[in-house]
Amino acid sequence: MAGAADRRAGAAGRGGDGARAGEIQNLRQARGGRGQRRGESGLSEGITGLDHLLIGVNDLEAGRAAYERLGFRSTPRGRHIGWGTANYCLMFGRDYLELLGIVDPSQFTNNLDVFLAEHGEGLLGAAFAGDDLDSVAAQMQALNKPGDGPKDLKRTLELPEGDVLPEFRLYHLPPEATPGLRSFVCQHLTPEIVWQAPWVEQPNGARRIAGLTVVVDEPGAMAVPYGELFGLDAVRNTDNVVEVTCGACVLRFTDGKGLAQRHPQAVVPARPGPAAMEIAVADLPATASYLRDHGVAFERGRDGRLHILPDDACGAALDFV
Repeated sequence: MAGAADRRAGAAGRGGDGARAGEIQNLRQARGGRGQRRGESGLSEGITGLDHLLIGVNDLEAGRAAYERLGFRSTPRGRHIGWGTANYCLMFGRDYLELLGIVDPSQFTNNLDVFLAEHGEGLLGAAFAGDDLDSVAAQMQALNKPGDGPKDLKRTLELPEGDVLPEFRLYHLPPEATPGLRSFVCQHLTPEIVWQAPWVEQPNGARRIAGLTVVVDEPGAMAVPYGELFGLDAVRNTDNVVEVTCGACVLRFTDGKGLAQRHPQAVVPARPGPAAMEIAVADLPATASYLRDHGVAFERGRDGRLHILPDDACGAALDFV
């Protein structure tokens, strides 16, 4: 595993950024054997993968209808207790998409109103899955990058037979820990409430989140902070793209040109942030047939992927793969 990490650091150096390669080498030396063991799984202590992506929408019901047209079945509506926001979740086997909207602007919106005013609809951020948030907090403290939490949270899930209260623990990562990506770590304390079979089986065949593309000014600069968080062996730096393995998902950091190459339908964000997502499906031809039957336009990529326009996915560029 250490050899693989050395090759990746070497690739960064061959790209002309010797100083950055030195930073990566210093990080490896500071960690010693502990960093190498973490690299075997490609994940930081307490983080088990990607939990969900957040999509900010102007109108929550319209957002749900838009994704329903794309073949996604949602959970019933959820309300954040004491807040003015609500959500619909599109569940897969181990992760999900969260459509997040404002239903009472007079209450706390956690800056969703600011995001929508400045960016419009689209990908808002990411939540990593965690099984030990105290360990995550301790690790971030050791890196001198303390976040906020862990904190307990409940929300109301509005079921036909009556409301239920899913419970979570959240730890908000500081901006310097995940540059270009607003993020937090989420531990589900009652997963049986939200992962129910009728909600997981998606009509379009969606199975999991396969990738997230984030546009940043200097992609190569992402290697060190994400290497600190997920382990050096999770990071691959080539051709002005930094890829970070996060469980079954790959986070890709690139510039506007790289975004256009992988997601030609995407709009380059005005400032660094997530711009496109990839959803793995069980059968691409079946997904294509579903989209055609429901009047959804798409283009085929060179590798067979299906490109969905941001206008059809609440501002997010979406690829079925």
